[in-house]
Amino acid sequence: MLLLLIFSLLKMIIANDTECPYINSSEDRRFNKSTIKIAQFNAEWLFIDEYSAFDCPGSQCPWHNITEAEIHMSYVANAIYEINPDIINICEVEGCDELNLLADQLDGTYKSYLKRGTDTSTGQNVGLLTRIDPQINLYRTDEKMTFPIPGSKCGYTGPADSTGVSKHLITEFTISNKKIALITAHLIAYPTDSSRCAQREAQASILSKIISGYINKGYSIIMMGDFNDFDGKILDVNNNKPTSQVLDILKGDNLFSAAEKMEQSDRFSDWYDSDNNCNTGSIKDYSMIDHILVTKDLLDSILDVYIYHGYQEYCGKYDSDHFPVVVEIYL
Repeated sequence: MLLLLIFSLLKMIIANDTECPYINSSEDRRFNKSTIKIAQFNAEWLFIDEYSAFDCPGSQCPWHNITEAEIHMSYVANAIYEINPDIINICEVEGCDELNLLADQLDGTYKSYLKRGTDTSTGQNVGLLTRIDPQINLYRTDEKMTFPIPGSKCGYTGPADSTGVSKHLITEFTISNKKIALITAHLIAYPTDSSRCAQREAQASILSKIISGYINKGYSIIMMGDFNDFDGKILDVNNNKPTSQVLDILKGDNLFSAAEKMEQSDRFSDWYDSDNNCNTGSIKDYSMIDHILVTKDLLDSILDVYIYHGYQEYCGKYDSDHFPVVVEIYL
């Protein structure tokens, strides 16, 4: 019985150590209170605590030991320092330990918030570093939806199944008297795989319900993340077009891509060595699958939008294989 109790307590400590969804202050630590700079960044396996189910740091992820993982974190911290965001959503982060270690390498103005998801195969989550504390504790939905959805053009021919959004968070802010709902997500990977495409459409449909609920309550919306899909209307540098309706579903009639205010030649947020030859000079290996969507009131208030291309992609690099998407809004 004593051993069982110790084991249960250890499990609770580990669980609490990786999750930090609760607000404990209501501060605004922005340097410029007239604007808000938000960023979306897939940091690529931001893991320090070993996650044994995927052996990361270890043989299954790019950082084969703690030393390499710590070097990678320092590169991620440098990119965030250069961007200087007020709120940044980080994908592929293990937990709050990593967010706190990252914040310690910055300027002392950021707090960590993370609601643990359900991706137990990789252990990845999405989390926030923010200078503005949310108004409510982070939460998520456990809703599941059957796929393929009606009207899907993914080409999926397998049996109907159901899926949820394993990696996402939802919270609320009031900034300059404007009520803003923040929804961030990391959707299932592989843009052109028919099965993944069908699942991703169902995930987007679940999130669309949350967006609609907040729209009906009069909130402005920021929806951002690594959606693992292309925008068929705001084309990226290589004119990649989706097989899915993911971006259309998320946008609906109320959200718009901040990337429409960016030159098409700058629209690339992801590097993928598609031909396995490490030819980093090929622009064909770049695409835009990370997005920031906002309501019209926020779109009209955008001062600047860009993708931070402040490092080179190559095999064996310590930077992420994604670039941060950055939007500055006048509020």
